[in-house]
Amino acid sequence: MTSVQAFFGAAVCASKDLPRLLGLEQWKALPTACRQISCVSSCLVSDEQQKAAPGSLALSAKTKEMIEREKKVLVRTYARAPVFLARGEGCKLYDVDGREYLDLAAGIAVNSLGYGDPDWLKAVVEQANTLTHVSNVYYSEAQVELAECLVECSFADRVFFTNSGTEANEAAIKFARKYQRHSHDNEAQVATEFISFSNSFHGRTMGALALTSKESYRLPFEPLMPGVKFIEYGNIESAKKTIVSGKTAAVFVEPIQGEGGIYSATNEFLRALRAACDDAGALLIFDEVQCGLGRTGHLWAYETFNVLPDMMTLAKPLAGGLPIGAVLTTEKVASAITFGIHGSTFAGSPLVCHSALTVLKKIKDPSFLSDVAKKGLYLKELLSKKLGANPHVKEVRGLGLIVGIELDVAASPVIDACRDSGLLVLTAGKGNVIRLVPPLIISEKELKQAADIIENCLPALDNATAF
Repeated sequence: MTSVQAFFGAAVCASKDLPRLLGLEQWKALPTACRQISCVSSCLVSDEQQKAAPGSLALSAKTKEMIEREKKVLVRTYARAPVFLARGEGCKLYDVDGREYLDLAAGIAVNSLGYGDPDWLKAVVEQANTLTHVSNVYYSEAQVELAECLVECSFADRVFFTNSGTEANEAAIKFARKYQRHSHDNEAQVATEFISFSNSFHGRTMGALALTSKESYRLPFEPLMPGVKFIEYGNIESAKKTIVSGKTAAVFVEPIQGEGGIYSATNEFLRALRAACDDAGALLIFDEVQCGLGRTGHLWAYETFNVLPDMMTLAKPLAGGLPIGAVLTTEKVASAITFGIHGSTFAGSPLVCHSALTVLKKIKDPSFLSDVAKKGLYLKELLSKKLGANPHVKEVRGLGLIVGIELDVAASPVIDACRDSGLLVLTAGKGNVIRLVPPLIISEKELKQAADIIENCLPALDNATAF
């Protein structure tokens, strides 16, 4: 699919340009047999290549050239897989050589509607032809409509838009501090500390990074924002002791931890956090950047636990691949926020918000959500059946279509083997968890294909580093 930058380079017309934007001209040019996708292996890769040992697939000249070009101009922050992707269709991605991949990474839980969703694409084209960006100095209908929809389908009374999940968490940090000052006349009584948890991940900017537990992310940038305490995820007694009136401004928690290893909170734990925050005058903030927006089979992960936060941060799938984040908040918190306290140049642009509204309306449909829940159960049962007897597999866990396979060894060998076999998956935790966050539109047939590939690739773990 053509990149989003194409929308800004020239005027586009939905009726005339949809085939071009979807990449259908190149698609139609392929042999008919290649367009009839019935299995994960690519029609443009030989049987010998498909059966090659993990890590043995030779890189094409195009991919080698891209790797060398990237080395010369980009800051080296990403340890990229040697894959040069060119386009996507549904739940499949294709590299520059036509090799097909079943995508269970979804841009790290971003592309919930897959690639080339026609309703999303129509929304982008319509808005690109009308108005892409205006400053937040002025009103924007698309922004207001998206906020209205978010408020209508959640606990929240107000919305603040950002450009990413880490920006949303930064805004929530500021709002929590401002709320505490708004609530106390005596500066000495203002709570300024934050509580986060083991295995947490809240982003890479300085405030969000301070709330992230992984030391390898934190150490190169210390000193970080002071006043953050980490306690064990799920430990109710520790939470009760640590959340203190006059000290704790807010508690940040992921109802289901993604980067940390696909660990789910319990009802009892989240209810205890809610009660402790209420007693201490602290705010409870749910980070649903990865686990929200339908990923669990509920629109919001908090609905699984029937516990309401004071604020909730969102991002990844909301705009279907365009950059957006959001803080949803109660009126209690929003009443402390005044003009000029926070802002963003690009956040909440008409292009992004109009696209996000289309995504939100599709995902919040009850039949869509029930289908996600059904597929999630199917996937976990299938993986447990296929992988459960393997000595390296410790647990299959998750909720809906956020699933983790915990191993007793490093997961990287099986990740590489899956990629060579036409399946894209991620790691999580300490590198010993296979993370599956596919597009929410994925079919049971595709889930079975993925499970078959993972099963066939498990022998790659036999020489992996033990944990």
